[in-house]
Amino acid sequence: QVQLVESGGGLVKPGGSLKLSCRASRSAYAMGWYRQAPGKERIFTAVMLINGATNYDDSVRGRFSISRDNAKNEVYLQMDFLRPEDTGIYYCYSRISTTETWGPGTQVTVSS
Repeated sequence: QVQLVESGGGLVKPGGSLKLSCRASRSAYAMGWYRQAPGKERIFTAVMLINGATNYDDSVRGRFSISRDNAKNEVYLQMDFLRPEDTGIYYCYSRISTTETWGPGTQVTVSS
C-alpha cells in the first residue's frame, strides 16, 4: 500500500497560478491528479507515467503541466490561467500494477 500526501492548495484569483505537490511513500508506475468540483464526481485531470509519458483532460490541456521527480517519489501539477470552474478538491493519484490509490486531497479555490 502506498501513502500519498498533497500540498499546495489555496485561494487564487481567476487567471492566477498554483502549484500542487504530492509525495508518495514508494515509487509508482503512474502518478497524477484527479479533481472533484462541489456537488460533482471526481474526474481525471492529468497523469504522468514513470517513463515520462503524459496525458491531460481536455479542459486543462495547455493550462496545466504535470511533472514528477522519480528520485523523490513526488509528482507536481503546475496550474496556470486558473478559472473559477477549476475550483475543487484535488486528489493525488498513483497506480502500482492494478492497485490505485488516492490521497486525502487539497482544496483549490479560484475566486475574485
